[in-house]
Amino acid sequence: MSDPVPGTEERVPAGPGVKLSSAQGRWIVAATVLGSTMALLDSTVVNVALPRIGEDLGADLAVLQWTVNAYLVTLAGLILVGGALGDRFGRRRIFVIGVLWFAAGSLLCGIAPNAGVLIAARALQGVGGALLTPGSLALIQGSIAADDRARAVGLWSGFGGVGAAVGPFLGGWLVDGPGWRWVFLLNVPVAAVCVPIALRHVPESRDPQAHGRFDVLGGVLGAAALALLTYALIEARSGSPLVIASAVGGVLLSAVFVYVERHRSDPMLPPDIFSSRQFTSVNIVTLFVYAAFGGFFFLVVLQLQVVSGFSALAAGASLLPATALMLLLSARSGALGEKIGPRIPLTVGPLLCAAGMLLMLRVGPQASYVKDVLPAMVVMGMGMVALVAPLTATVLSSVDPGRAGLASGINNAAARAAGLLAVAALPLLAGMGPDAYRSATEFDAAFGRAMLWCVGLLLAGAAVAWTTVRKPAPGPRCHPECHTFCATTAPPLEPPRTAKP
Repeated sequence: MSDPVPGTEERVPAGPGVKLSSAQGRWIVAATVLGSTMALLDSTVVNVALPRIGEDLGADLAVLQWTVNAYLVTLAGLILVGGALGDRFGRRRIFVIGVLWFAAGSLLCGIAPNAGVLIAARALQGVGGALLTPGSLALIQGSIAADDRARAVGLWSGFGGVGAAVGPFLGGWLVDGPGWRWVFLLNVPVAAVCVPIALRHVPESRDPQAHGRFDVLGGVLGAAALALLTYALIEARSGSPLVIASAVGGVLLSAVFVYVERHRSDPMLPPDIFSSRQFTSVNIVTLFVYAAFGGFFFLVVLQLQVVSGFSALAAGASLLPATALMLLLSARSGALGEKIGPRIPLTVGPLLCAAGMLLMLRVGPQASYVKDVLPAMVVMGMGMVALVAPLTATVLSSVDPGRAGLASGINNAAARAAGLLAVAALPLLAGMGPDAYRSATEFDAAFGRAMLWCVGLLLAGAAVAWTTVRKPAPGPRCHPECHTFCATTAPPLEPPRTAKP
């Protein structure tokens, strides 16, 4: 595996690259935006559809958890391997395979006759996402001319932000209109447009210095450990021997994963990167805050629909203020974090998010959007503005510049794994029964308990940031035009100026 870049941005090509002003340059950006938007939209629209999926398939809460988590298990476990495959076999090739794989998984989700098929198809979607997500930005970095790369990254991240904003609204409209299956089927025509553009207009690129074996064993062990732990948490109420065996197996596989990564010559997750105290600290903060975010966004759309009586469209639209604030203010937040250092933003951001979640406790039966939901989402959005861009920039600046791609890939995987475990654990911790989402009274009480757990996670993240994070030495930083959810997509860097970023 190539050491510097298993997850996001790659080495500069030997040639001059394609000008963004050319037709080919615009087609390259279009292909990468379409591919990354598929994965981004899917991660935001599915939550809105969960109540209708459960109703249509006669599913309990565990099925809804697996509908989210089956995707995250394979995505988090294999995303670093996906980046390395692009280095070796060609970024365009792996990107196209990922888009086709994702579309095939989406089609299976859309026609799934039962919950079991839906969950299996979601896992297949996650494999496709692990192939296409690293490749989308890597194609820009490997194809666009160096002096245009910053503008191309800005366009990529800007359109990604629009996708993040539109996702919940689009999901709600589809669920209330043609039905929840179109949340998945919509990806098929997008892929049908994306693949021909990529094959015709995007040049192939590789990392000529990629060498060594792929750490497929590490990826499989990581994904298997996450799957077993997730199963144990979701099914813990039964206390069956299978649940106990899954929990023990997940812990053992986690230990084996650590052992393998420490003793391989080409590990997916090199242990020495955690010798940077700053990098380790910021990833711990990431685990806490993205666990809270994962649990919150899984439960809040259920609360709004099951308890407050919102339609799917209204529930999805309710999340727009937080995304709009991210789009408008994240670039300024990143600049402020660079000026004053990350310690204050990484402390204040989680605290504001915690305040927003406490305000969500007011959202109950017949809640008013203006009086109850909007204030909570505005405070939540301001917390995310303060947190996300400085967190991403600090991750990238806390390691050697040659390992910035690896650092961002690890942080990406950490954020997704944290959300995965939160979606599995929070209903258990909050005392939600299998049919809780069918009872407004029961779900409302459990939602309040879950929000307190999320607040606790955010307070823990703020405490870690305040006590351990310091202003890093100058180094790679988030590009000024990056204003999307950098830590949950592939965080862009400023364009490399030498052969090795």
